[in-house]
Amino acid sequence: MQLVPDSLAANLVDGQWVEPSSNRAIEVANPANLEVIGRVPDRDPSEAALAADAAGRAAPGWAATPAVEREAVLLRAADLMVEHREALAHLITLEQGKPLEESRGEIDYGVSFVRWYAAEARRLYGEIVPAQDPAKYQLVFREPAGPTLLVSSGNDPFAMITRKGAPALAAGCPLVVKPHRETPFSALAAARLFEAAGLPPGVMNVITTTRSNESCRTLLEHPAMRHVTFTGSSAVGRHLGGQAGALMKGMTMELGGHAPFVVHDDADLDLAAGDLLARKFTNAGQTCSCPARMFLHESIAEPFLERFLAGMEGIVVGDGMDPATTMGPLQNEGAIAKTERHIGDALDKGARLLGGGDGSGGPGGGRLTDRRGHYHVPTALVDATPDMLVMHEETFGPLAAFVRFRTEDELFRDVNHATYGLTAYCYTRDLARAFRTAAVFRCGFVGVNDRRPQGAEVPMGGVGESGLGREGGHWGIEEFTTIKYVSIRV
Repeated sequence: MQLVPDSLAANLVDGQWVEPSSNRAIEVANPANLEVIGRVPDRDPSEAALAADAAGRAAPGWAATPAVEREAVLLRAADLMVEHREALAHLITLEQGKPLEESRGEIDYGVSFVRWYAAEARRLYGEIVPAQDPAKYQLVFREPAGPTLLVSSGNDPFAMITRKGAPALAAGCPLVVKPHRETPFSALAAARLFEAAGLPPGVMNVITTTRSNESCRTLLEHPAMRHVTFTGSSAVGRHLGGQAGALMKGMTMELGGHAPFVVHDDADLDLAAGDLLARKFTNAGQTCSCPARMFLHESIAEPFLERFLAGMEGIVVGDGMDPATTMGPLQNEGAIAKTERHIGDALDKGARLLGGGDGSGGPGGGRLTDRRGHYHVPTALVDATPDMLVMHEETFGPLAAFVRFRTEDELFRDVNHATYGLTAYCYTRDLARAFRTAAVFRCGFVGVNDRRPQGAEVPMGGVGESGLGREGGHWGIEEFTTIKYVSIRV
């Protein structure tokens, strides 16, 4: 099976790989060198409705398919993903830019959700509720919510499909997938593998378009569609969620974040600095759960920063296909511009640049202009203050901002963001302090001495403008179900 851009240039609708009805196409460029790697159809909203028709027709049969059969399809898909791991990783790096090793890790992470939800398909248990009337039996069932619109972001183009799509499929819900316009090939490759694993026609459909807003509205207004699952910015999430809410459609939203990273005075500094380096600059800072505001106890700030800056200087920025590269390009020019704007704003308001510069030790940010591609060096600022953009807007780039604190009371007063609440990190050897800090964090999940708290078996999601609902664990599959209560009088 070929999983390269030229073999993935069509959309999947009702089991057929279809070309567009017009000559409109989306050119997909490699962010490492700006070269076009392939083209996919640019569908009209009216064409997207055909995918909703197909999902609606497939829904009764897929919902009635025994859980063990849905499990078998997902397990075959997972096996195929492992078999084609290297081809999938190359595809991710080509269209998104992250280093190959990170792309391989994304495949492994994505496959873990497919395997987990394959097994969860047979664990969608109901309940028997004891009745006050002895002549009654009260039964509670979980049923598939119905056809689901999956709208993915571009930063994890394969894992977004599996993390969101696997629980929906396991629950018995057909999908209409609208991938990010800059990274469509990973989603199309995932669909091809699910199809090869035996997914029936219409159960997974993929539509590519530049007219995202109109297409999503068309799909949400379609009577067959019952749920939307989305990962992306809070602004887009509010808009999409507003449309779904007005139509009384269900929603699962994993949105932006602005995670605090707290290092107490008793922390293991080598562990904390190493974890921050790995978490902050993974995917060039383009993850919603990467640390955004670093709070260092004043007594350990200098030795921590020495460790962090030494590690940051060792990061190799380059093409993700180069084995020497440890941080690839940003996804697009907009990401570069926003990172630069945040750096300039912070410097104007009194922050100090400790590392980054212009790639040659100069001030003013770290855009690399000596090569073709969306490159920016890792950058660190100290003495950040609340009025700076970096302290309240999500940068989504390789920029780390540091502040110092003296007491827990001071930390707890400032650590939470006014609106975001996705994840947070705390480093300490004191268990009581860890619990105190975790209790104060206003967010959906916390890593204590752990830079990677996510997993297929645990819930991930946010509060406030960081989202609604949860992905992972039994919570993730329950998002795609509705509850039916049946009372039987005998």
